[in-house]
Amino acid sequence: MDNIRNIVFDLGGVIITLDPGEAVRRFLEIGMDNALEILDPYHQKGIFLDLEEGRLSREEFYDALRKETGKNISDKDIDYGWFGFLKETPGYKLEMLEQLKEKYNLYLLSNTNPIIMSWAHTGEFSGKGKSLDDYFDKLYLSYEMGVTKPHKDIFYRMISDSGINPSETLFVDDGSANIEAGKSLGMRTYQPENGEDFRRIFK
Repeated sequence: MDNIRNIVFDLGGVIITLDPGEAVRRFLEIGMDNALEILDPYHQKGIFLDLEEGRLSREEFYDALRKETGKNISDKDIDYGWFGFLKETPGYKLEMLEQLKEKYNLYLLSNTNPIIMSWAHTGEFSGKGKSLDDYFDKLYLSYEMGVTKPHKDIFYRMISDSGINPSETLFVDDGSANIEAGKSLGMRTYQPENGEDFRRIFK
């Protein structure tokens, strides 16, 4: 951590433990027969990617999924499918973020969507009244920025907006392509396994 002033975290697989298998199971359950081919823990495809890159709003995504499946799936059931990705948010990781924020500038750079963030922006995220926003100096979200990792544009825009120096920045992400993109811009990187306790790297 020598000379590190900024830490950029991914959300899913890093702060939140993911369960892609449960998401696939749920989407199959509600009638999306090609869920196994479409859903990916690192980079979505089709209308799921359109949602994460902001080309579809939440409501437009609901309608597009109904059209694609040919089934009248409710908004609530579609949300149920998405939330299958989220296994848990370990309390010790939130405590870690609180401690790190005292010493470093903390940023979130996430491929995500307005369905997941409708929960993360509330106190339900921590279960203690604190939202995801409270743990970071700023959130950089793919659907608001119109681009997903590993495209370098999302990194360039984050760097420009935050004013961070990549050589003074640690990037923590569970996607190998995202890590390579961060390295190419001069960031130090760490790639944890999904759900890993990686607190030791800060000691």
